[in-house]
Amino acid sequence: MPIAECPECGAEIHVDEEVDKGDLMHCEECEETLEVVGLDPIEFDVASEELDDYDEDDDY
Repeated sequence: MPIAECPECGAEIHVDEEVDKGDLMHCEECEETLEVVGLDPIEFDVASEELDDYDEDDDY
């Protein structure tokens, strides 16, 4: 299982092998929402506030 680093706190995050760009993940150490921005190697960026505030009940 690939491992990537949280850009916010540096924690190691185990990543599913079928991850794709744009997928969102959650860092268990700092509780930040992360977006996959690179695949080889796997890289994260902190997800934008727009994505963090997304509510499934909202009509978009």
